[in-house]
Amino acid sequence: MHYLLFYDYVPDVLTRRDPFRPAHLDLARAFLANGKLKLAGAYADPVDGAVFVFTSREAAEDFVSRDPYVANGLVTAHRIRDWNVVVGG
Repeated sequence: MHYLLFYDYVPDVLTRRDPFRPAHLDLARAFLANGKLKLAGAYADPVDGAVFVFTSREAAEDFVSRDPYVANGLVTAHRIRDWNVVVGG
């Protein structure tokens, strides 16, 4: 089982994210390094959200609670969904 974290971004995220992007990416890299995050990335054209693949619901919740994008209002909504992977790792 994996856990998908979906983010919805403010419309002007690309102009507002710069001060928070390094800390956001550092947090994601830390979760990747400790095996709690598998993949992550923003949607392309339009950049109006992102998806993260976590190994546990607790990890996804922890990430949200510590993410500077959330703390600074760049994320307007988020949701975590259980994902039953059928094909692939």
